[in-house]
Amino acid sequence: MAVYLISYDLKTPGKDYQALYDAIKSCGAWRHYLDSTWFLTTYKPAKDIFEILQPHLDTSDQILIVRLAAESCGWLPREAWDWLSAQEY
Repeated sequence: MAVYLISYDLKTPGKDYQALYDAIKSCGAWRHYLDSTWFLTTYKPAKDIFEILQPHLDTSDQILIVRLAAESCGWLPREAWDWLSAQEY
């Protein structure tokens, strides 16, 4: 199973992006600690995740889906680090 970081810039003012958030949640186990960044644990490859999310994005939006390696560093709540540590990646 892989852990992905999904980060985006949603550029359409006033658009309801709930369908995008629901699509991210449907892909596997997830955590959402930063406004435009999610962690996702899934067996799906990044290309498949993108294909699920793309219909919920406008052409002016931007998105990045990156598979994480075991080494990470940053300033997040302890709960975030505990969740990441519990994932087998």
